[in-house]
Amino acid sequence: MSTQGSTVSIHRADERFVTSINWLDSKHSFSFGPHFDPSNVGHGLLIVSNDDKVAAGGGFQPHSHRDMEIVTWVLDGQLEHRDSEGNHGVLYPGLAQRMSAGTGITHSEMNHSRTDAVHFVQMWVPPDTVGVPPSYEQRDVNDQLSGGNLVTVASGSGDGAIKIHQAGASMAVARLKSGQTVDVPDSPYAHVFVAKGAVTISTDSQTQRLDQGDAARLTSAGALEVTADGANAEIIVWQSETEARR
Repeated sequence: MSTQGSTVSIHRADERFVTSINWLDSKHSFSFGPHFDPSNVGHGLLIVSNDDKVAAGGGFQPHSHRDMEIVTWVLDGQLEHRDSEGNHGVLYPGLAQRMSAGTGITHSEMNHSRTDAVHFVQMWVPPDTVGVPPSYEQRDVNDQLSGGNLVTVASGSGDGAIKIHQAGASMAVARLKSGQTVDVPDSPYAHVFVAKGAVTISTDSQTQRLDQGDAARLTSAGALEVTADGANAEIIVWQSETEARR
C-alpha cells in the first residue's frame, strides 16, 4: 500500500531469514548474523526482531553485547535470564524485560522448562547514548493488557513500563479478542508484528489480512487500524522518530 510520500510494506512470515539447529528455531525479520540483505537491515530504529522457539532444556549460553537496548517479550513458556551484573529472572508472557548492554554485559537465556518449549520475540534498538553502565529491568504488564488496549511496554521518553536508552523509540503490545480493534498512531516509522493469531490492518486506501509472523512496515503512513480476525491475537508495535544509523 502506498500514497504520496508514505508507504505500508507487508512482509510475510515465510519470507523471513531462518536459523534452525537442534534446539533453536529462529525467524529473523531483518538481517542477522550470517543472514545479510543490505536492503533489509531494520525499520526505523528497530534493527533486530527475532522470533525464537527454544526446545526444552535448550538455550543461549553466555554471550556478550555492547551498546544495545535489548527487549525480550515471551509469548509462551518461560525463559531464564542470568547476566554478569548479577541479574536473574524467569520471564513469562506479559513480563517485559529490558537489558541495556552499555559498556558491555554477558548473559545467558535458557529455557526454564525441561519439558516444554519457550517462544519469545527479542528486539534490539541502538541507544541514543553509548557507553552507559549496563543495566536490567523487568515489569509485569498483564493487568494493563487485559483491557485490549495498545499498551506501551518500553519507551525512551519516560512513558513506558520499562525505560530504554533511546528517546526516539517505543514498543507497545495489544492483546485483542476476536473483532476487537486498536489504532496505531501516526509516526515516522512503525513496525507492526503479528505475534499471535491474525489481524486485518486498514488505512485510508486499503485493508489487508496479516497472519502470525507477518509484519507491516509503515513510513509516514498515518494512523493504522488493527482488528483481530477470527480469534484472539497479539501484536507488537515499534514506533520510531528516525532511522538507525547504518
